[in-house]
Amino acid sequence: MKATRADNPADPVISLRAVTAELGARPVLRGIDLTVHRGEVVALLGANGSGKSTAVRTVIGQVPVTGGEIELFGTPRRRFRDWARVGYVPQRTTAAGGVPATVTEVVSSGRLSRARFGVLRKADREAVHRALEHVGMADRAKDSVNALSGGQHQRVLIARALASDPELLIMDEPMAGVDLASQEVLATTLREQVAAGASVLLVLHELGPLEPLIDRAVVLRDGCVVHDGPPPAAVGQHALPGHDHVHPHTADVGPVRTGLLS
Repeated sequence: MKATRADNPADPVISLRAVTAELGARPVLRGIDLTVHRGEVVALLGANGSGKSTAVRTVIGQVPVTGGEIELFGTPRRRFRDWARVGYVPQRTTAAGGVPATVTEVVSSGRLSRARFGVLRKADREAVHRALEHVGMADRAKDSVNALSGGQHQRVLIARALASDPELLIMDEPMAGVDLASQEVLATTLREQVAAGASVLLVLHELGPLEPLIDRAVVLRDGCVVHDGPPPAAVGQHALPGHDHVHPHTADVGPVRTGLLS
């Protein structure tokens, strides 16, 4: 995971400057600044509806910005093409999107950005196997993803992101709805990636087993950055290991206040 010769090691791997974004004509991001430097692990925190997931989706181009600038590895995102350097783990969903597929097939799709002409060669297959070993799923390689538990689904999504040997990992609530045993596996996996030089941006509700890895926390509230610095201390039930953060997401429910951010 070494910087290319064209990179300046001092440059952030992610840089958002005064970024604004809307969903359905509703302002979601209101001019946020966010940086992730090389080798840094940054947690993006905030209550439901604060703009966390929208922020990371602007970085990977899934949500268009209405203002501001985004750069990846010092390149304006609109010109960035080297996506093999970026591993993205979306919010937990069925790993195959409802399509029958094996664990290996899903993880292999994450290697296509490095495969020549879309054909997986020996080195690609070895990278897929390594990614499965990292998350403790090598023994389920031939199984259908439809037979997996929620925690195992999440491990497969993370293995898919790791398959391209990314320099930057962007993970959207990787611990949500995952049992404690899987949380520990995911924390170990992330620790290994950071030790190998990866930079990480994580969307989290609470730090949990990842707390020792976090270098900096950026807290959003109503689409604005209200804190950028040391992670705030967790309190109440949200500080307890294994707490499963589940809240209703309906139009008639007011802002959700968590133990971490209330």
